[in-house]
Amino acid sequence: MKKIFFIGIIGLLLFEVLNVYLIMPMPGSQKMDSIDAAYFLYRLRWVFRILFGLMILLGLIMAKFKKKWVPLVPLIILAAIIYMANFYMAADHMFYKPKQVLMANAGANKTDTSGLVIGIVNNGEAKAYPIRFLGYHHQVYDSIGGKPVMVTYCTVCRTGRVYEPTVNGKQEQFRLVGMDHFNAMFEDATTKSWWQQATGQAITGQLKGQRLPEFFSTQTSLAEWLQLNPSSLVMQADQAFRDDYDSTYKFENGTSKSKLTGTDSLSGTDKSWVIGVKAGSERKAYDWNKLKDKRLIQDKLGNTPVLLVLASDDKSFFAFERPDDKTMFTLQNDTLINNGHHYTINGKGIGTNSSLKPLPAYQEFLHSWRTFNTSSAMY
Repeated sequence: MKKIFFIGIIGLLLFEVLNVYLIMPMPGSQKMDSIDAAYFLYRLRWVFRILFGLMILLGLIMAKFKKKWVPLVPLIILAAIIYMANFYMAADHMFYKPKQVLMANAGANKTDTSGLVIGIVNNGEAKAYPIRFLGYHHQVYDSIGGKPVMVTYCTVCRTGRVYEPTVNGKQEQFRLVGMDHFNAMFEDATTKSWWQQATGQAITGQLKGQRLPEFFSTQTSLAEWLQLNPSSLVMQADQAFRDDYDSTYKFENGTSKSKLTGTDSLSGTDKSWVIGVKAGSERKAYDWNKLKDKRLIQDKLGNTPVLLVLASDDKSFFAFERPDDKTMFTLQNDTLINNGHHYTINGKGIGTNSSLKPLPAYQEFLHSWRTFNTSSAMY
């Protein structure tokens, strides 16, 4: 009976540790393809807990311990591990959704305009979500132009994505459940499937293989965004979490030395910045340092002529499809020029109704882009 008691203690302890280890950024855990094993343990967590719990209870009742404190020590240790695993180290107990999404126009905005935002426009309505808020919350639910949106950000991958939280025609709710390959994972409330933040794809569970519809989004400085979208609303700080937001801006400007979220200023390393561009099924990564040097890159993505441009604030970037391979642009004071035609830095025609076709472009760590875009080329 003593053996049963200690087998139950060790079994439950190992289960709780493994249950967290596989989905949190711990040494070695995020480099393994272990998501199905993690999901199996998580889905059957109460089976394991009840089984090992009954073994512990049976051992306590039937075993004869000469000293009463002998079983208390492992029980106290186990209780501490369970608390740490399910509360202190649980993703949704470390980062919380905002209690309310407060928006303000440019005149009432209190958010630093030098900071980065994820901006979206739909049906004539524009909104901006500061990365310093998104980086803590990981997900913000809102609506824009009559559509529900789920604005997401993962600081460990430096990935900002906006999705329509609709699954099988139904608006869905998600919670932050952990990480896979250093990327945030969300669990839907209906089927408990796990979804990847960087791709919007369900990677395990009943809905494995399905994808959330993605909203086109742009990363710029707030100042640049408001200049281009003066009627935009801007997300404001939720005062309930003001002490949790990054007030140093070190993450945003790349000076953080954090092992998980810090940036390597060199090119070609895992923590270097790249701009990942999508054109149909084609993918290509452009080194951030090279873009800062050139400011304007004209290239081809498969058969698609592309244009990548960096604004004068050294923060805001945009990607477009060029009309054809022979059409070349110049950049002057954040104005794109081609054969006498002028465009704003976000591709809107000046003095004409024609505009450049935007392409999805994301600033993220090189390791993230390579992991989730395995067929990508490198400029």
